[in-house]
Amino acid sequence: MANLEAQGVPGVFVATTEFVDGAETQARALGVDPAAVYVQHPIQDRTDEEMVAIADTVADEILAKLVSS
Repeated sequence: MANLEAQGVPGVFVATTEFVDGAETQARALGVDPAAVYVQHPIQDRTDEEMVAIADTVADEILAKLVSS
């Protein structure tokens, strides 16, 4: 993602809340500050309808972070 942003392509990663600490640790190790959106955990056993509902709750936040980059 950092390479794309260096080329002017904005990015946002989406992960579940279970991975907040890991993502922050990895970002510090790499010296980057990526835009991130976290959703409720877990997602692996969600139905399609549940996944759409989760996506709907964060779509505006993702878009806002993409255009403010």
